[in-house]
Amino acid sequence: MTVLYDLLLAPFVEYGFMRRALIACLCLGLGSGPVGVLLLLRRMSLVGDAMSHAVLPGAAIGFLVAGGLSLTAMGIGGVAAGLAVALLSGLVSRTTALKEDASFASFYLASLATGVLIVSLRGSNIDLLHVLFGTILAIDAPALYLVGAIASASLVILAIVYRPLVAECFDPGFLRAVGGRGSLYHFLFLFLVVLNLVAGFQALGTLMAVGLMMLPAAVARLWATSLPAMVVIASAVAAVSGFVGLIASFHLGLASGPTIILTASIFYGASLLVAPSGWLRRLLPNLQSAG
Repeated sequence: MTVLYDLLLAPFVEYGFMRRALIACLCLGLGSGPVGVLLLLRRMSLVGDAMSHAVLPGAAIGFLVAGGLSLTAMGIGGVAAGLAVALLSGLVSRTTALKEDASFASFYLASLATGVLIVSLRGSNIDLLHVLFGTILAIDAPALYLVGAIASASLVILAIVYRPLVAECFDPGFLRAVGGRGSLYHFLFLFLVVLNLVAGFQALGTLMAVGLMMLPAAVARLWATSLPAMVVIASAVAAVSGFVGLIASFHLGLASGPTIILTASIFYGASLLVAPSGWLRRLLPNLQSAG
């Protein structure tokens, strides 16, 4: 029991920064899990990755204005930049021959380059690393309050617009036929994506903020077929990945953000093998029939 306590609980009991990091991971899991599932079902996984890079210029400007890693300033800038890219991408896809994924890719590349250039011109290499890869162990109380507020707001908004979002996800033609405002719900959903990416970029950086959104969603898709079950599984996998990743990074002396994402990747790899729709389940009947 003493060994288990020292291994699993002691870091969180003895160190306040570990407790704050764990709470941040739990909040990110609760907010990002459902959003990631909807992104996956809407076949917008790579759009989520593009949006995570698109917030970088606004975050970089907020970083410079605040003179450091202020999640409030960086968050406001990130939301503004992310929504601008979403609106511009939608406008381009509706007024030109480009599809929305192509316009997102174009704008995110420009945004990523602009953000890196801003930080590199006015900050140090350490500042750039913090913005790109996050500093989850440096999360303070105000940042934690903001992450919790974003997670709570995401859950409330999803609960209010759950049915039209699901309808727009599976049958947008039906939503249009009954007079639903599909474009409005689509933009509201992109707003939720941007909010949760902003919540995650101080913890995981702009390059990996989408990790706790998409990897748990992919795991959930392999284990469940109903949307509520997928949401629960995705949130649980994100939270467990945060806990295990923090423990591993503490004891092994590894960077916390990448370790958390690698932990989620391990869950994804294991699910590819043993989940009901995984490789082993598909391979075993073939082996039995061959035998």
